[in-house]
Amino acid sequence: MTSSYSSPTKHPVNPFGWLGLGVPIMDRYIIGELIPPFLFCVGAFSSIGVAIGVLFDLSRKIADAGLPPTIALQVLLLKLPYFISFSFPISLLIAFLFVYDQLSGNSELIALRSCGVSVWRLVAPALVLSLIITGITFVFNEAVVPAANRQASRTLELALKGREPKFRERDILYQEFGRQKLPSGGTERGLTRIFYAREFDGQQMKGLTILDFSQNGFNQIVMAESAIWNPDQKTWNFFNGTIYVVDKDGSYRNILKFEQQQLQLPRAPLDIAQATTDPIEMNMADIRRYLDTVGERSNQKEVTRLRLRLNQKVSFPFICPVFGLVGATLGIRSQRSSRRAIRFLVGLLVILFYFLFTQICDTLYLLGVLSSPIAAWLPNVTILAAGVALLIRHNR
Repeated sequence: MTSSYSSPTKHPVNPFGWLGLGVPIMDRYIIGELIPPFLFCVGAFSSIGVAIGVLFDLSRKIADAGLPPTIALQVLLLKLPYFISFSFPISLLIAFLFVYDQLSGNSELIALRSCGVSVWRLVAPALVLSLIITGITFVFNEAVVPAANRQASRTLELALKGREPKFRERDILYQEFGRQKLPSGGTERGLTRIFYAREFDGQQMKGLTILDFSQNGFNQIVMAESAIWNPDQKTWNFFNGTIYVVDKDGSYRNILKFEQQQLQLPRAPLDIAQATTDPIEMNMADIRRYLDTVGERSNQKEVTRLRLRLNQKVSFPFICPVFGLVGATLGIRSQRSSRRAIRFLVGLLVILFYFLFTQICDTLYLLGVLSSPIAAWLPNVTILAAGVALLIRHNR
């Protein structure tokens, strides 16, 4: 520790020190102290999350549904990345609070402060490490977690039901919007077509009803037993159905029964049926691709939920530096051991507040009170403001 105390004298405090060729001794020492407890907390919190969120459910499936233990172990390992990603920010707060509390209790921070090191400079290594973990969390959530969750769902479904789920089986609804001609000769944007299929077996739609409002002066209703997508001609082949043409006054202008009929309709209903819409099985590219496909033309509740998750996939990794700042600040607030338990309790309350406030913002977004970016970032900004205020107060 003697060398670490001398580092402020040998290396004047430089806010741009991280841009140099070497890392100051003080920073290396603090980061070296932070990493082991952080890794320990990741392992501990991930194990607790898996035990509560997955293990109990798999144990019940082994006993009740005859799930093979080897399959259960495979699903357990595939679910582990999801809980590891959640443990990153929590582990940062607890580990940083513990380490800075230890440094404070051993009077090491007092020695550094006596050498002219500010509180802002003391928390700088924690913030840098937090930003590195932020990047790791983002990549982990995009590249590992969705793929692992998809594979876990497929493995479990295959073991329990003997098949691999790749598509939505019931109630495929597609709403198409476009320009409609008005009696005055102008156009306006509105609903032009509704495509509904009661069932889908992976190849064939069944129990179809299509309402077409795109023609000025009459509407068209298509009802068919089944339909398949023709990729060569880019049309839908309908089988055993009836086409009704309805005038504005509600009377039938024409009724056509058919055994097979080709209709020029978008491929989007098939894309909707084949796409997963579980956010934990989708990365940002998957969500954007789905929203580009269906836009505002699918289930609005589903689309609204995915828009929020898209913003949260960006905001969640950035809670890491926020929690890192709060943990480090709480750790250096006081050298009195009698207050350590209170500070750890405050740290746990901060974590609880974040997840509770996130749920509240989700609800306010679904109610239309908040926009999706505000709902996703407001918890981060709120805790960041509290952490900065606490740091400024302590620096005085």
